[in-house]
Amino acid sequence: MKSSKVPQHNISTYGDNKKAIYAVGTDGRYTRVCSSGWKVEEAATKQALDELTRLAILARKDVLAGKASPLYFHMYDRRMDVQTLAQATGLFKWRIQRHFQPRVFARLPEKILARYTDALGISVAQLCQLPQEEGAGAQ
Repeated sequence: MKSSKVPQHNISTYGDNKKAIYAVGTDGRYTRVCSSGWKVEEAATKQALDELTRLAILARKDVLAGKASPLYFHMYDRRMDVQTLAQATGLFKWRIQRHFQPRVFARLPEKILARYTDALGISVAQLCQLPQEEGAGAQ
């Protein structure tokens, strides 16, 4: 893409920020250009965020029903999936999925809980319980 064609649609998902995009400059070389976004990118981002919100709502119901640990809810509430959480914690996906079981989660050592709290940006106390309904969707 030529630098003069980089989209500047001022999308809401960027806020007042811009993103660096590499494009071909007038001299034919790649150069960094600031972009305020592209409408298609905004639609895709909003769709992904809506899906994570939907999954967080379903996860909350599973936690309240005793089918899943609070970790399951917090993962989606913090806009993550199992793959992302695995990468952030350095834990295998199968271990994280096992920690979604309430009885397994209840026995986790502090060292593992600390890995989750670091990745999720919450305290151990927050990790071990659900937030009030109106406080859900922290991000």
